[in-house]
Amino acid sequence: MSTDKNRATAAAILPLVGGPDNVTSIAHCMTRLRITLRDRSLVQDEALRALPAVLGVVEDDTYQIVLGPGAVARVTPEFEALVEEGRAAATASPTPHAVTAEDLRARGAALKEARTARNATPFKLLLRRIANIFVPLIPALIGCGVIAGLNGLLTNLGLLPAVVPALAAIASGFMSLIAVFVGHNTAKEFGGTPILGGAVAAIIVFPGVAKIDAFGQQLSPGQGGVLGALAAALLAVYVEKWCRRWVPEALDVLVTPTLTVLIAGLVTLFGLMFLAGAASAAIGTFADRLLATGGAFAGLVLGGLFLPLVMLGLHQALIPIHTTLIEQSGYTVLLPILAMAGAGQVGAAIAVYYRLPRNRSLRTTIKSALPAGFLGVGEPLIYGVSLPLGRPFVTACVGGAAGGAFVGLFNQLGVAFGSTAIGPSGWALFPLLDGRSSPGLTIAVYAGGLAVGYLVGFAATYFFGFTRQMLTDLNTDPDATAGTAEPSREPALT
Repeated sequence: MSTDKNRATAAAILPLVGGPDNVTSIAHCMTRLRITLRDRSLVQDEALRALPAVLGVVEDDTYQIVLGPGAVARVTPEFEALVEEGRAAATASPTPHAVTAEDLRARGAALKEARTARNATPFKLLLRRIANIFVPLIPALIGCGVIAGLNGLLTNLGLLPAVVPALAAIASGFMSLIAVFVGHNTAKEFGGTPILGGAVAAIIVFPGVAKIDAFGQQLSPGQGGVLGALAAALLAVYVEKWCRRWVPEALDVLVTPTLTVLIAGLVTLFGLMFLAGAASAAIGTFADRLLATGGAFAGLVLGGLFLPLVMLGLHQALIPIHTTLIEQSGYTVLLPILAMAGAGQVGAAIAVYYRLPRNRSLRTTIKSALPAGFLGVGEPLIYGVSLPLGRPFVTACVGGAAGGAFVGLFNQLGVAFGSTAIGPSGWALFPLLDGRSSPGLTIAVYAGGLAVGYLVGFAATYFFGFTRQMLTDLNTDPDATAGTAEPSREPALT
């Protein structure tokens, strides 16, 4: 039955984005269906937003339809299947036609898209490609992280001692080989053979590297971690592409993979593992010292700036850092602080709800988006409420900064904790919390940070989120006729 529901959602979306012929590529991240379009003008934005399964739409380098975690992973395959079926049907019975105004408009849209691509900065494009490597790993990180948290709880309570080793193996198996998956995805993202990228990255976690003495230093399995795997696989891609150009076609199947693994493998063993190991250690040290010494100020900055990063789509650039910290210490200390941005957003949205009692349309949007907001999915509230209003987006950042400062202060006082996985936020992060303190204290501090974020985000928005003109313009029923709408009686803001 759920498959029918997902297919129905995909079938409802497809005609609203211009049909199969208007879709050139399909992908998804944790919450969004990302599609590339031939003709942007064919998209019916308002009709898309009105679909019950759609939480919002975002336009960036791709057209992004927010469906929420879990749902997007189920709807995307159905959407891909419908696009393929539509293209196959069109191919089976082609209808030749002369060039129309629609064709010219599609060509103009393609030229505009090409110009937009030229204007994209290399740095942003690189960050997006790196994020594409790690985003597919998030479901496994979440599953293993929850199991690791359950295993830690059972260990602390002394319960089910026969089950604990099995849970430890299940939780740790993926993390022990995560370098291989990173190598595979890196080669795939940068145009190489994925299995060759995985093969080179596997060298990093092979236990036998402990027998290798490189320049007077002993290697250790896992040295360099995911950063080393990324660099090794990227080198393998360049070696493979060089071989494809120069190796005779008759020898390609034998020589190219051999040279790729050999050259990239030797450079990894006698160079990249040392460099990536030093970089990984530096990231871990910096994160620990940042919160141990910066405390509340560091948390304030991180919590306050995270919503703008989400708005720009650059928050995914933090995934390799989170993954490195999880690989080193079992959890990332940054994620609980960054999650406070979502708390500020929720508080701001609730304030908007109470400040605009006559705007039924906006209040309906807030009510439908708040459950996702409490669970850490912030896009519907960002793009549907706070960002379009302007000032409430700033006050939401203030709430996130306050919550981040609260959690950062306790980190400085010795209650250091983090998340055993990345992806979830808000209330969904509770099962993933781990740290050096007791589970009860860790949960209490995180819950306290959320409460501070909610309250400060609410107060900042309620008192400072609107000008008098905004209240006059927004506190009306958009469905009512213009002549019958009553003026707002809300207190004026100065």
